Formats: sequence, structure tokens, C-alpha cells
Amino acid sequence: MVEEKWEKRSERVLAATVFSNVMPGMFAGFTTRHGGVSKRPYATLNMGFHVGDDQNDVQRNRSLVAADIGFPLTKWIGSEQVHQAEIAEVTAADAGRGADCLETALPGLDGIYTQEQGLLLTSLYADCVPLYFAAKSAGLIGLCHAGWKGSVAKIGPKLLGIWKEKHCVSASDVHVLIGPSICASRYEVDEVVASKVKDALGGEAAGVLTPTKPGHSLLDLPMLNKQLLVAAGVNPSHIHTSNVCTYESDAFFSHRKEKGRTGRMMSAIGLQKG
Repeated sequence: MVEEKWEKRSERVLAATVFSNVMPGMFAGFTTRHGGVSKRPYATLNMGFHVGDDQNDVQRNRSLVAADIGFPLTKWIGSEQVHQAEIAEVTAADAGRGADCLETALPGLDGIYTQEQGLLLTSLYADCVPLYFAAKSAGLIGLCHAGWKGSVAKIGPKLLGIWKEKHCVSASDVHVLIGPSICASRYEVDEVVASKVKDALGGEAAGVLTPTKPGHSLLDLPMLNKQLLVAAGVNPSHIHTSNVCTYESDAFFSHRKEKGRTGRMMSAIGLQKG
């Protein structure tokens, strides 16, 4: 289950070692579904407050992960995640938002980034694509939640545009990690979705859409995001893509496999204080 790019920090946490090496003191990781206290159908390490799980169990799960990765909950920052492409810069003033309850999460955002050390950016998943960003020259890190809607809205390239405009960072200097998500063989979509994918790619969807039955195609979400990022100027050698499928691996929750009633994994990125 754990590929070469990921190292087991604990039963609960995988650390993306190949990506963390981009910047000194950077932690980038992804939680599993194991090692927590939640009951079925959220067994056991559900990190999401919004899925119907016992809130005390989710808080306990988060405390366990905080101990594993060395970032206290008071430094975590989480957003609402509404399957769109709004992005905001966060600072120490936002520390703790969304960490121990949903009500304090940053509203209306699927992407957050920071230049500050000591903060942990977090996002939640159960098949969607986690996108991690790092620009060493500017000391910037970012995290975007990319389901199909966020992907075709180009949330990844949008973050790159913000960094270029506000922080003078070239896309060619940015490193990206595409984390565990559902694989193409398990993700069939209808023609409505397929047409939006084609529009996002300028009409050419080779390697991203594979036709199946009439009006349906298999969608490779990680490849879609990679192609969009490369088109936006990211050096292909700076993009690290996980080959782990959240549907096929029993280490993860899968919204599609479990028909919507399941827990959530958490992606996280932060810079330890030097």
C-alpha cells in the first residue's frame, strides 16, 4: 500500500518524503483510515466533522494525528470545502480555525496557502485529489482540494496565478505533489462531466478520458490536474504523482465505493519553525 514516495509516520499518517525534501522543515502528509476511535461506518480514523460521526471521536482522532506529526491542533487551519476554486492566504491569525469543530473553518474555500512557519494547512478527502504546492524561493506552501468540479475550475493553476501576481513566483519554480485519490479505472463519469473536462483542457482530453459505454467515460483526475498544471507552466519534473487509489486500497475511505456514507482522510502541509 505504501509506495516509495510515502513513508509511514505511524499507522495513522503517511509522510510524503519525496516532496518534503523540497523545502527544509516541511511536512507533507496524508492520513489513513486506521488507528482511530470512530465507529462504523467511519471506522476508525475519520478526520471529518461534517459526515455524521460523533464529534468527540473526530476530535480524539485529530489529537492522535497531531501527536504523530508534531503540529498541535492550535496551529491547524481548515476550510469549508465547497467543491469550487476559491483560494485565500492564511496567517497566524487563522491558527486553530476548523481544527476542533466545523463551525470555525474558513468558509467558502477549497484552497489555502501561507508563507508563515508553524502553521499546518489541512484539507479533507474520500476520493478527490489533494494538491500540495511548495515554492522554496518565496517560502510558500499551499494546499488545494480538487474534485472534478474544482479540477475543471482549474484550482491548481489558479493558485499558481495568485502566487505569480502577489508573490512574484514563477510556475516553473513551483513543486507540486498530487496525492492519493480515486484512480481512473474506478471513476466513471457522464457526458456532462466529460464535456467540462474537455473544455478545461481546450478540447483535447487524451490520457484523461477513456470512453466506456455510450455517454460515459473513465476520468483520470490526477492526470487531468497534472495536464492543467503543466499547461500553466509547472515543470513536469517538479510534479510528483501518487499511484495509490483510494477506492482500491483498504487503507483509505472511498466515497464512491462506500456509497457516500464514510469517513474522510486529511491532507496536511506545514513548515516547522526553524
